[in-house]
Amino acid sequence: MKKYFEFEKLGTNYRREIIGGLTTFLAMAYILAVNPLVLSLDAVPDLPDAMRMDKGAVFVATALAAAVGSIFMGLIARYPIGLAPGMGLNAFFAFSVVLGYGIPWQTALTGVLFSGVIFIILSLTGLREMIINAIPAQLKYAVGAGIGLFITFLGLQNANIIVADPNTLVALGNLANGPTLLAIFGLVITVIMMVRKIKGAIFYGMIMTTVLGMFVSLIDLPSHIVAKVPSVESTFGVAFHSIFNDPASLMTTQFLVIVITFLFVDFFDTAGTLVAVATQAGLMKDDKLPRAGKALLADSLATVTGSVFGTSTTTSYIESTAGVAAGARTGFSSIVVGVLFLLSLFFSPLLFVITPEVTAPALIIVGVLMVSTLGNIEWTKFEIAVPAFFTIIAMPLTYSIATGIAIGFVFYPITMLLSGRRKEIHPIMYGLFVIFILYFIFIE
Repeated sequence: MKKYFEFEKLGTNYRREIIGGLTTFLAMAYILAVNPLVLSLDAVPDLPDAMRMDKGAVFVATALAAAVGSIFMGLIARYPIGLAPGMGLNAFFAFSVVLGYGIPWQTALTGVLFSGVIFIILSLTGLREMIINAIPAQLKYAVGAGIGLFITFLGLQNANIIVADPNTLVALGNLANGPTLLAIFGLVITVIMMVRKIKGAIFYGMIMTTVLGMFVSLIDLPSHIVAKVPSVESTFGVAFHSIFNDPASLMTTQFLVIVITFLFVDFFDTAGTLVAVATQAGLMKDDKLPRAGKALLADSLATVTGSVFGTSTTTSYIESTAGVAAGARTGFSSIVVGVLFLLSLFFSPLLFVITPEVTAPALIIVGVLMVSTLGNIEWTKFEIAVPAFFTIIAMPLTYSIATGIAIGFVFYPITMLLSGRRKEIHPIMYGLFVIFILYFIFIE
């Protein structure tokens, strides 16, 4: 075991790897509560039950996808990176695809499955490098920042800090409202812990907010702590239903855009996370990432697994940097993360005391972390600033991640051509330009 994970070469041991794995798990464990609430559209009132995914089933799917993905990453790529259903991608799944487009969540799972299969193919061939090189870094940064703003907006809405207004579209909510005050407490305490660099701050913030909510009778006490694992029957294998029962629903431009969006965001989010974690851990070789193909393969296998169990796209978590800071250097820590996610399956009763007010601070803080990519954008170059800005601002304002990506990818070749930088545009970008023009014609 030590030889396979190169403990001696990397200057680590079982204790450091276990502590690192535990730290990574605590930093990303919030997804166990947040993902079921997002995919079930719990914060959206008056929806037909058919539009909502079962929270218990999604909880199980989330834990299993995270376990499988993290263990794959540890065994195949040997990197200290935890995986789980991604924030932003779950919001796109629930709020853009299901709520916005009116596409059944069953068909959306098929889109996740397709994107995972394509990701596997790209990971097994040299196409992944070509696609990564084709998309300009400036747009990658913009997409990350835009998703961050979108997630923060969702968190503010879930906490009723921001509410709908007939005159101004949005307005400040009633901050004296009990649940809203609870969310504000959670945000403040989480910010304090983040500033103090406490590992697992988001997770601990949710726990403290939940305890306070129960103490002041805003949240019901759980009937049990440990319970039988919830049934995953309502979501397991549903991703295949549209393929065999309604293939016509998959032969649309709208479905193509959904698959491309899942694939694009996962592909580049994963690539960015891999580089960030590997750099922090000192694993980069000559500015290149060793075993990058294996890491991307592990990520894509996790996405396919998650879609089969019944959850949105599984991706690598930037919170893994917390584990690296605690000493993790090898894939053994990722296996520890996977095992902990498996153990969490038996604590499902705790899921039902996690309300939207409790998870809102997590959404807001994750949004803050994602918006950090704004600093990498060349704002002084107008041909870059325009597509980047439109990508970022369109996501929260249109309530659609896909629309933000589409607008940015339409404007980029136009502004670059007009500024005389034609040679910097990869041919693939022209193809995406056409696809997203069709997106606006036939979908929006």
